[in-house]
Amino acid sequence: MQFAAEKVSPSTIDIGVQSGYGSSEGTGVVLTADGFVLTNNHVVGNGGQITVTLSDGRKVSAKVVGTSPSYDLAVIKLDGVSGLAPAELGKSSDLKVGQPVVAIGSPLGLEGTVTSGIVSALDRTVQVQGDNGEAVVYNGLQTDASINPGNSGGPLVNVDGQVIGINSSIRGNGAQNASSGSIGLGFAIPVDTAARVANEIIAKGVAMKPQLGILGGDSSNGHATISQVVPGGAAEAAGIKPGETVLKVGDKSVTAFTDLMAQIGAHAPGSKVTLTVADTQGNNPRQVEVTLGSVEDKAPQTAPGSGQSQELPFGGGFPYGR
Repeated sequence: MQFAAEKVSPSTIDIGVQSGYGSSEGTGVVLTADGFVLTNNHVVGNGGQITVTLSDGRKVSAKVVGTSPSYDLAVIKLDGVSGLAPAELGKSSDLKVGQPVVAIGSPLGLEGTVTSGIVSALDRTVQVQGDNGEAVVYNGLQTDASINPGNSGGPLVNVDGQVIGINSSIRGNGAQNASSGSIGLGFAIPVDTAARVANEIIAKGVAMKPQLGILGGDSSNGHATISQVVPGGAAEAAGIKPGETVLKVGDKSVTAFTDLMAQIGAHAPGSKVTLTVADTQGNNPRQVEVTLGSVEDKAPQTAPGSGQSQELPFGGGFPYGR
């Protein structure tokens, strides 16, 4: 674990934001030697003056290159820097439950803090409420490594010092705000997703997100029900009908509409996904291959509540960092 911390610490920066809302702090991961940095959208998405503290203590300004609200990710560009140490990115698809990990960040302003733990679970449906009240739902990694205010946007790394996730939120102990601190239930955005989004933002200034093209909500039998199929969308092209129930995405069970949102969001736009759908009662299942659509990621879409419907793609946690 010492090796992992020493390897990634030079690639981890502190992010301070001063805006009309006050001051806030988060963490970022250096992607390129000339200063592209990955962090959480909820750290920098509300605007303001950004000041970054590098691992060697230097302070530089930065600007937002682009954001991906549906994944709670953003890329910033540091001004006038060169020769930075880019982090080595691993593969979150290779992770196993129980393997050791290290989280690095600036909890409560304590820059360069290192905590350790394990991968507690994979493919968790995580729902967090952003600063503007909009919900973000993503397919996350769960860890018991301590994550606290200021850790948002920082790296979760394996023993080889490779980034395998971007720390994003925690589950509190019944509190309705982040003041309760870590209770060992932290969540990170898998690096496979984060790297795709970051590369798109760096290349084009925007990121894309997948679309299934349905409206729906939670079904009475513990799955996701489809209330409407969007004309011209991916679901319609695959022959999915209103009133049907989604039981699985690939080999992963769908137990609520938020599960469906998270699991679709974990796939790249344009990819092929096999859905197991059934009738309204959840009977007579059949498998359907869907080629996901693509749309620019301009805003997150709120998760459905009682009596609400939600269009894909894109339960409770707190974003940490602001």
